[in-house]
Amino acid sequence: GIIFDLGYSYNQIKDPTKGLSFNSVGELNMQMGLNDFSAREVINKLNAEELEKIFRFFGEEKESKRIAKNIIQERKIKKINTKILVDLVNKTKRKKNFKINNATKIFQALRIFVNKEISELIKGLISAAKILNKDGMLIVVTFHSLEDKIVKYFFKSLSEKISVSRYLPIIEQSETLFKMPEKKPKTPTLKELIENPSSRSAKLRYMVKKKNFYDFETDIYKKFEYLINIENIGNKLWENF
Repeated sequence: GIIFDLGYSYNQIKDPTKGLSFNSVGELNMQMGLNDFSAREVINKLNAEELEKIFRFFGEEKESKRIAKNIIQERKIKKINTKILVDLVNKTKRKKNFKINNATKIFQALRIFVNKEISELIKGLISAAKILNKDGMLIVVTFHSLEDKIVKYFFKSLSEKISVSRYLPIIEQSETLFKMPEKKPKTPTLKELIENPSSRSAKLRYMVKKKNFYDFETDIYKKFEYLINIENIGNKLWENF
């Protein structure tokens, strides 16, 4: 089997050089792989429209427009670091959240954008589905709705007899490539939530490969093309280096 755990570790959160924690001081970073730029460049160089798209689609932040506008105003005075960004979001948001930090969705959006997590997830799912042997399990644990939306669509498209794409005509498949024993995701038990509060947003989905094959067609890139296009805004930053 192949398991994807899409969460990031406490070692990364506690590393002050990563800039992932709301309590971090200094420069924004958020780089966790082979990155072309950091969150610092994103916040201090992209325009308001681009920042709004990143916050709205990758962070599902309802007040993305106000936050982006205030970032532009703030950076005219000084470069924005982690603490300044957290304070700015807290001051900007009209509707406060007392369960989680108000900057959570902004940090999520920046981390996804900087690390190209959408395209990396899609590539990983396709590659895993190809190399698994018959009866192998593909298991994915997601931690926010955007990840889960992508995984759910991919699993459904390979385990149902009718194409689920709205971009392609309905095609009757001769047979499905995977089987999905459970349609709904597994979520943490009350016992786990008490022992490990960080698991509260986790969802586990899995499917089983029905036969050996090493290639297949999928429309998942087309389905989430609008997210890939937002990721590509980052090319502007790379070209300016």
